[in-house]
Amino acid sequence: MRKVNISQVSETAQHSPKGAFAVFRKHISLALGGLKDVGVFGGGHPFDLELVRVPPNRAAWPFHSHSAQWELYVIISGKAEVRTSAETVAVGAGDVFIHPPEEAHQLRNIGSDDLVYYVIADHALADVAHYPDSGKWFTKPQRKSFRMLEADYFDGEE
Repeated sequence: MRKVNISQVSETAQHSPKGAFAVFRKHISLALGGLKDVGVFGGGHPFDLELVRVPPNRAAWPFHSHSAQWELYVIISGKAEVRTSAETVAVGAGDVFIHPPEEAHQLRNIGSDDLVYYVIADHALADVAHYPDSGKWFTKPQRKSFRMLEADYFDGEE
């Protein structure tokens, strides 16, 4: 058994260049010996657990969907809006929701205090995230962002 106290897990910060996105994360699964974006197929855990904190008037991440990954959210404190392709829903402390693969989503802190939540995400062998607002794609475990250029299947092959 591996055990860690969340108070002992260091917090990492990530901010977008213009400040629209800001997130502070405690990578609990990594503290327990997991590997970033690697499931049991590569010696990691079958899922990731993070404690996330988002400042007021910020979103943690841009609007996106995953091709293979499920994400389960447990709101601990604060107020947020969850945007999906179909609707925007207010959530707060005690609310729990799940996003299946292919469902675009984004959480935005709409309160005056930090939004704090747990997120649990499973690990597929590979995952491709799509960002509908910008037309970008992101691959895991490679961790590369790109925009696609459509090409014929055999282009450059012969």
